Amino acid sequence: MRREITALIEQMTLEEKAGLCSGLNFWHTKPVERLGIRSIMVTDGPHGLRKQDGNSDHLGLLNSVPATCFPSAAGMACSWDRDLMYQVGVALGEECQAENVGVLLGPGVNLKRSPLCGRNFEYFSEDPYLTSEMATEHILGVQSQGVGTSLKHFAVNNQEHRRMSVNAVVDERTMRELYLTCFETPVKKGKPWTVMCSYNQVNGEFASQNEYLLTEILKKEWGHDGFVVSDWGAVVDRVKGLAAGLELEMPSTNGYSDRKIVQAVQNGELAEEVLNDAVARLLEVIFRAADNANPDATVDQEAHHRLAMEVAQDSMVLLKNEDAILPLHADGKLAIIGAFAQNPRYQGGGSSHINPTKLDNVYDEICKLAGASAQITYAPGYNLDNDDIDAAAVQEAKAAAMGADVAVVFAGLPDRYESEGYDRKHLKIPANQRQLIEAIAEVQPNIVVVLMNGSAIEMPWIQSVKAVLEGHLGGQALGGAISNLLFGFVNPSGKLAETFPMQLEHNPSYLNFPGVGDIVEYKEGLFVGYRYYDAKHIEPLFPFGYGLSYTTFKYSNLVVDRTSMSDQDMVTVQVNVKNTGSIAGKEIVQLYVRDVESKVIRPEKELKGFVKVDLGSGEEKVVSFTLDRRAFAYYNVELKDWHVETGEFDILIGKSSQQIELQERIHVESSVELKRSFTRNSTFGDIMRDPFGAQIAEPLLRKFREQSGLGDGLENDAPEMMLAMMNDMPIRALLAFAQGAFTDEMLDGLLMQLNGANA
Repeated sequence: MRREITALIEQMTLEEKAGLCSGLNFWHTKPVERLGIRSIMVTDGPHGLRKQDGNSDHLGLLNSVPATCFPSAAGMACSWDRDLMYQVGVALGEECQAENVGVLLGPGVNLKRSPLCGRNFEYFSEDPYLTSEMATEHILGVQSQGVGTSLKHFAVNNQEHRRMSVNAVVDERTMRELYLTCFETPVKKGKPWTVMCSYNQVNGEFASQNEYLLTEILKKEWGHDGFVVSDWGAVVDRVKGLAAGLELEMPSTNGYSDRKIVQAVQNGELAEEVLNDAVARLLEVIFRAADNANPDATVDQEAHHRLAMEVAQDSMVLLKNEDAILPLHADGKLAIIGAFAQNPRYQGGGSSHINPTKLDNVYDEICKLAGASAQITYAPGYNLDNDDIDAAAVQEAKAAAMGADVAVVFAGLPDRYESEGYDRKHLKIPANQRQLIEAIAEVQPNIVVVLMNGSAIEMPWIQSVKAVLEGHLGGQALGGAISNLLFGFVNPSGKLAETFPMQLEHNPSYLNFPGVGDIVEYKEGLFVGYRYYDAKHIEPLFPFGYGLSYTTFKYSNLVVDRTSMSDQDMVTVQVNVKNTGSIAGKEIVQLYVRDVESKVIRPEKELKGFVKVDLGSGEEKVVSFTLDRRAFAYYNVELKDWHVETGEFDILIGKSSQQIELQERIHVESSVELKRSFTRNSTFGDIMRDPFGAQIAEPLLRKFREQSGLGDGLENDAPEMMLAMMNDMPIRALLAFAQGAFTDEMLDGLLMQLNGANA
C-alpha cells in the first residue's frame, strides 16, 4: 500500500495535502474526491460509542445516537480481567461498524496522580502496568473489528485545572517509569491506529508540538506507524506541530491551518517531505478504515447489555463485609435508601457521556430478585441537585430503616462533583448523603452502603456501617449487577485499581496539585499511589489491589523456575491457588517485584504481573507468570535506556499490595555494567565502592592517612567518625591535607588510572 500511497501523493496539490491535515468538520477527515480519498468519521469513546446524530453542536457534546454504555475505565480496571476488556473492545468495534465510524477515540490511559482529577473516572489506574495491560486489550478488541483506536491523552495529562495551558514539569525517569509506560506497551503491543496528543505542556513544550514526545519517543523509539491527532482545540502552532509529528488537527479550522501549512512550505519554513510523510500516515489509516468498513454490520443490543452487566459485576469491589451481612437474604425486610437507587449515577460527564440503549433502575432490579415474601420500602433521603439537608426526607428514611432488617444506602458523587473540565476540591461525598448515613446508623445497626463514584472518596462514616460495595460508574446495566452481587447470585471479584486514602492530605501529590498558575511540578517523583504509601508507611483506607469475596482463597507452593538468571533470560513463576470456601469465586493473584538493595531510589515494590482465576468450591489451580528483563529494570537517564542492576530481587505474591502471602528471592545478573566516570569531586567512598577503583585507591588512601595525620586519634578512639569523614571526602581534598606530598599532577594521573580502569 505504501507504494500506491506514494504515487497518490505525487498527484496531489500542495493545497490538497495541507487540507488532509485538518478536519472537514467536527468529526470527519477531509476527502479528496477526485483521487478517491474518502472522508472517515472519528467519534468519542472510550466506554461507549458517542456518535453525534445529525449536525454537530459547537462543542460536539449533544444528541448522540443510542449505544451501549459500559462501565467507565475506573471500574473496568478493577476487574483486572484482560479477556473481559478485550470483549468490551470487540463490542465497541461492532457498534462503530454499525454506525460507519472509522476510529473510536480512546482508551484514555493517563495515570491517576491525584484522586482529585475530574477525569479520573475515564482512566484506569494509579499503576502503569495495570493501566497498560487493560488498555492493550481494549485496543486489540476494537481493532479486531476493523475499527481504529486513538490512545489518549499523550502525555502527562493528569488534571483538568488549566489543562489547555498548564506546564507539567516532571523528571525524565519518573516520566518514563510511570507516565509514559502507560502508553508504551499499548503502542508496541496493541498498535493503535492513532494516538491523541494532550492539551498541556510537558517540560515547557506543548504536547501538540513536542517533537521529543511525538517523533523521538512515539514514532522512532516505540515504532508507532499510525498518525497523531490533536485533542480537539489543542493545536498552538500548526506548522511547528506538523514538523514535530502532529499529523491531524481537529476539529476543522475552516481552512486557516491549511493556509498556514501551504505558506510554510512555499517560504521554506517547512520541508514538503515532512508534509508528505504526514499525508502518507493519514492515508494509511483512512484506507485501512475504508477497506474494513462493513455497511451491513448490525448490533445485538441485548447481548451487549448482558456483557455490560458481566463487566459491571466483575468490576465492583466489596470493601467491607462485617458479620457476613452480605449476601442479603432474599425474603427479608429491606429498606432501600438514597436517590441514586432510582436515579443511578452510571457514567461520567463530558466528552465520554453516552446515550445508553437502555438503563437499569437499581430499585426495580432489587425488587425483581427479592423473594415473594420480601418486604421492600424506599426513601430517597437526599436531593441529587444540591447538598442541602432535607430534614423531612431524612426522617422518612430513618423510619424506613427502623422497620427493616437491613438498610441498603446508595451514596456517592453526583454528576456535578466530577467531570471533564474541572477537578474536585476534596474527597468528601455531599453533606446531605453523609448526614443521612449517620442518621440511619442511629436507628439501624445493619447498614450496607453501595457507592456510585468515579474516583476515591473519604469514608468518615465507615465504622457505622457493616458493608460497603464500591460500584464505581457501572454503566447502563449497573442495576442488575448490583442486585446480583447484593443477593449473592454473583460473587464479588473486583479489586481496587487505585488507593483510597484515609484523607486527602495523605495523597503524595497533595502539596503540588494542581500547581501554581500555569506550572505544576511532579515533586513526588516515582512515588505515586501505593508506591508512596509503602515508602511512608502510611496506612490507607483501602490499599491498591484490595477487594473481598464471599469465599476464601489460599495460596501455596510458590515456585520460581530458577534461582539465578541473566537479565536477558525469562523466568517463570508459579503458585497454587485454592478456593477454600463453600461457593465458587474468582481471585485476582498479584505479583510484585522488589529490588532488595539498589544504588538508585526505587519503590518498595512494583506490580509486574496479575492473573484472574475462576475457582469452584474446593478447586485448586496453578497460576503462572512470566517475567522478562523489564520486570526488574529501572530507567537509567544516563544510558537513556532501561537498566537492570546486578543483585537480589524478591518475587512477591499477594492478594493486594499490602497483603503479601508468599515470596521467593532470585539473583539477576546485569548484561550491562555501568561504567563509572570519576572526577575531582568524586568521594573516597564512591571510589572504594567500585571494585577497580578500590584496588587503585586503597594504597593511596593508606599513605594519605599516614602523611596527613588526619587519622591520628580517630581510628582507635572514633573509628565511625574517621570512616564517615573519609567516605564523604572528595579526592581533591588530598591537595589540602597531604601537606605537599600530593600534587595536582598526581591527582590528574590518579583520575586517568581510575577512569582507564573503568573504560
